[in-house]
Amino acid sequence: MSTNKFNLFLENARLLSDKFNIVPLLYGSLGLEYLTGDDLGADDIDILVPRVFITERWQEFKAVLEEHGYVLVDEHEHTFARDGVAYSYADIEDLESFAGIRMKDIEMREADGVRFLLLSLEQYLAVYQKSSKDGYRVNVRQKKDADKIRFIESKL
Repeated sequence: MSTNKFNLFLENARLLSDKFNIVPLLYGSLGLEYLTGDDLGADDIDILVPRVFITERWQEFKAVLEEHGYVLVDEHEHTFARDGVAYSYADIEDLESFAGIRMKDIEMREADGVRFLLLSLEQYLAVYQKSSKDGYRVNVRQKKDADKIRFIESKL
C-alpha cells in the first residue's frame, strides 16, 4: 500500500474535518489499497465529500484548499494538486444512484485520530462493475477496471 499517499489523504481529511466538519470517503485505488493492504499503484487521491461542497459551497471549499497549498488544476473534475499529487473530489451522494450504495451502509474508520469512510470489498465491486460500463471509463480505463474487478473477486 502507498503509505505516503494514505498519510497525505489523512492530512487532507483532517483539514476537511477541522474546517468543514466533513468525514470524507477515501475512494478509488488508494481506498482499495488501504482496505486490502495490497499496492495497486494508486496515482492520485480520490475523495468523496457531501455534494454541497461541490455545488453551493464550492468557492469556500476551493478557497480553503488553496490557502493550504492545493492548486486547482481542473475545475470541472474538482481536481487539485499539491506536491505533485492529484486530489480529486466528487460528491458522496452519487454513490447510491450510481452503484446502489447507501450512506448508512458505509463503514466509518479512524487512523491517526482522523475519521473517514471506506467502502467494503462488495461495495468496491459494485462501483467498479458499474464504472466499467460508464462511457468515459470504458474508453480510458477499461483494462484497469477489469483488473480491479478480478482483484476484488479474488479477495472475496
